Amino acid sequence: MLTLRPYQSQALDDLYSYFTRSTGNPVVVLPTGAGKSLVIAEWCRRVFEMDFRARILVVTHVAELVSQNTQEMLSLWPDAPAGIYSAGLNKRQLHSRLLFASIQSVYKRAYQVQECDMVLVDEAHLIPARSDTMYRRFLDDLKKINPHLKIIGFTATPFRLDSGLLHKGEGALFDEIAHETNVRDLIDQGYLSRPVSYFENWQIDTAGIGTRAGDFIASQLEVPALAPEAIDNIVSRTIASGHDRRGWLVFGCTVAHCQALANELANRGVSVATIFGDTAPGERARIIADYKAQRIRCLVSMGVLTTGFNAKHVDMIVLARPTKSTGLYIQMVGRGTRLHPQKENCLILDFGGNISRHGPFDEPNLPDDRKKGKGEGDPLIKYCPQCEAICAVSVLACPECGHEFPPIERKVFAAPEAAPIMAQAPEWLDVDDVSFSLHEKPGKPISFKVTYRTGLVSHNEWICLEHEGYARSKAEGWWLRHANAPIPRTCTEAMMRQREISPADQIRVKKNGKFTEIIAHRRHQSKAA
Repeated sequence: MLTLRPYQSQALDDLYSYFTRSTGNPVVVLPTGAGKSLVIAEWCRRVFEMDFRARILVVTHVAELVSQNTQEMLSLWPDAPAGIYSAGLNKRQLHSRLLFASIQSVYKRAYQVQECDMVLVDEAHLIPARSDTMYRRFLDDLKKINPHLKIIGFTATPFRLDSGLLHKGEGALFDEIAHETNVRDLIDQGYLSRPVSYFENWQIDTAGIGTRAGDFIASQLEVPALAPEAIDNIVSRTIASGHDRRGWLVFGCTVAHCQALANELANRGVSVATIFGDTAPGERARIIADYKAQRIRCLVSMGVLTTGFNAKHVDMIVLARPTKSTGLYIQMVGRGTRLHPQKENCLILDFGGNISRHGPFDEPNLPDDRKKGKGEGDPLIKYCPQCEAICAVSVLACPECGHEFPPIERKVFAAPEAAPIMAQAPEWLDVDDVSFSLHEKPGKPISFKVTYRTGLVSHNEWICLEHEGYARSKAEGWWLRHANAPIPRTCTEAMMRQREISPADQIRVKKNGKFTEIIAHRRHQSKAA
């Protein structure tokens, strides 16, 4: 009998709760290594248990994930009506009631798939915001066939580089985050391996590098990344740091940069291989199998292995790629968070300034209000000092007057500050007193306010029983955990029944801007019993 972890059960419960109150398209956020494939499999099994006539598609972008999700489903439910449609796996079982498919293979075949009740999208952050993409055309066609189609997104990073959060903004496919598991909680509870980092004195210089589609322009970034001193420093530090580590994963800026790093590693006696987007499927499978069997110590990659790659023994990740994408940063570091019996933690070597740029892995700076087409960093233009014409930053001579620009000096520079890969652990505080009140905010439903006094400081949380959607769902969960009694319909009723609440003896808080956020509660065993 399969035993789900508590957070996996909670994810399924929250997803079910979402559909009892909404007809939209939810997102489930689970960190890399949290068992997303298992949650998908168990959700499908429960849907078919309720209606054996259901038709479900599980769609993703790479053959490895299609295979992984199918295997997870069959290990959980050997008699599942499952099939695969993926050219990369050479299987085209299009009419299976539970179809695992790669989007590249299936996107033109919505009218062959015909009526579908539910689509589960793994790695949903890869669905572009534009309406003319493979994903959107395929899903739009399925919606025409069945207007009641439900779409569920699963991801570790619920935001795109170019357009912010998946469930916000014009044209957003998803409506709401139905469940989100915090990566720090899973690390603290022993479900994920802890990333660790140390101060890296050498960084790839990004001065003068332009931005396109929200990230550094790869062709410009390649120049400083390929500087001999950059290759030497990155490789030297990697070898020195990785002498007692079994699985190295290196992310480079471009194919040429990756090849240069791999060649230098090989010259220094490291067993290394490279994987790129155009690596032949058979060769790619062989390399990954050798890496997982630890016959190869190091993989160097660009553009792949950031999603859908599951090698539990990875215990050192080298970020030899500066990126402005918070999602890519999290995905790269997340490759090392899976547990392995021979692994105490995962060392992160950051040569791209990514930790300083994006913040700690467990509390990153999320791009809530980043707009499509806008990125951070240096402009893509410069001015000619002779005729004042506007020129592209990459040109060597002014197209108007022929003035030759001096070459941009590239160097690997000393990093000005060290940034930890993990945020400071939220602390547990003893609760001296708890009080309850009603809280009203103009234009908003009333909420039930809980105030915890810890010494001379007070911390508040708001239980939104009269709100809709996720806020109401969270409020219901809070009441059941703290009162173990029927859920009040209103905040006034909660005030009248406050004696039913068993307050926490300790709360765990973390800084959230100018305020503190209560992220966990604890009661003494005698009281909890």
